[in-house]
Amino acid sequence: MNNPLNDVRFTRRNMLMAGGASAAGAATGGLVPAPVQAMASRAPSPEHVSTAAVSFEVNGKPVALELDTRTTLLDALREHLKLTGTKKGCDHGQCGACTAIVDGRRINTCLTFAVMHQGARITTIEGLGQPGALHPMQAAFVRHDGYQCGYCTPGQICSAVAVLDEIGQGIPSHVSADLNARMQVTDTELRERMSGNICRCGAYSNIIQAITEVAGEGA
Repeated sequence: MNNPLNDVRFTRRNMLMAGGASAAGAATGGLVPAPVQAMASRAPSPEHVSTAAVSFEVNGKPVALELDTRTTLLDALREHLKLTGTKKGCDHGQCGACTAIVDGRRINTCLTFAVMHQGARITTIEGLGQPGALHPMQAAFVRHDGYQCGYCTPGQICSAVAVLDEIGQGIPSHVSADLNARMQVTDTELRERMSGNICRCGAYSNIIQAITEVAGEGA
């Protein structure tokens, strides 16, 4: 039987030409579905972007900004205030690299809008300590090698500081056996409470050792 595919010659040049044609078609909208094109056409132009004034305290200093209302707290810190210690990892609230302490509670700053925190007290890694005057948790992370590449470390440290505050306030976790008993600093509690902060290098045991040391110093 004569197979029409036998007459087709698939060469590297033909593949590159086909790929280029596809890219050109996409650029001109030929391959973009109509609903997507319609959404793009309705995107607000710069002169129609909604902005709002927002003010809060960041690392002990008052800050006032005029922001696009869609700006996340993470982007306000990094792009507008240049506090780049707070990292953008997954941007979906799954890795914890963007953790900061807001009004005493740790949050994923990528999941909240800056305008939602009018008047808030915000602490980032830069506000916990600086070279030569490290926060006890920062110093413990150094002593116990609680970091490797360092990308997740600011979020890990902010979360760790807040975790000890939570335990001190008697706030239970999912693994707390007795909700009426005094909360204890145990490996199980710390691993559960820190589970939202991912370390892709795998320094978890060292991180637990650092937090445990700080907890012992504050006892």
